[in-house]
Amino acid sequence: MSTSVSHAVELVRRAERIVALTGAGFSTPSGIPDFRSPTSGVWQHADPAVVASLHAFRRDPQPFYRWISPLLGIMLRAEPNAAHYALAQLERNGKLQTVITQNIDGLHQRAGSQTVLELHGHIRSATCLQCGQHDAADQHLATALAGAVPFCSCGGALKPDVILFDELLPVDTWQAAEQAAQECDLLIVAGTGLEVYPAGDLPALALEHGARLLVVNYEATWADDHADVVLRDDVAAALPRLVVGIN
Repeated sequence: MSTSVSHAVELVRRAERIVALTGAGFSTPSGIPDFRSPTSGVWQHADPAVVASLHAFRRDPQPFYRWISPLLGIMLRAEPNAAHYALAQLERNGKLQTVITQNIDGLHQRAGSQTVLELHGHIRSATCLQCGQHDAADQHLATALAGAVPFCSCGGALKPDVILFDELLPVDTWQAAEQAAQECDLLIVAGTGLEVYPAGDLPALALEHGARLLVVNYEATWADDHADVVLRDDVAAALPRLVVGIN
């Protein structure tokens, strides 16, 4: 295992089918807190099983909206950071095939990435749990930002199209992520501790199919011992250096 930026640049230069797996640490430079970090304060006054599980939402959606309303405001005000733009540039260069993200903020797309698999959903739309109708989120944004429950025309509560704690990942999205991991020749793991599954298993799948592995994360991950290069750095600093290095 190397910790050399020059080795990381060489990995990216040689790769032809790169896939990036990103997590909460990818968006923290944009000001979005890492939900799972003990220092973020996100769970300081809330139990995820009570406010952010599908079971709890069906029983009473009000605590969920009260909890998520300030986070929604943060995400809506956030701008893509240099790491988002670096991946978008790698895609334009024909190097990067797919971004697989655990984030729900949509910043990859806003930075220009075209092929993005959102494992944990997004905040662009909402679904009625009663009739199944899909609505664009902006129709109900003011209600949600006020911490109130938005309702469908049928009277059912609307749930944002994010994956809650006891909810299964979308089958099509997960299968596409597995295929991308199997077909890549370099997997870049960036801003994720690989502690949330099944996303945390994707590096193992990529390695099984012969991919090289580059990890860019402040904290240690299980994949570090299997990686070609590990960079303990801010993604917003490290990834732009890699793009500059290959040009």
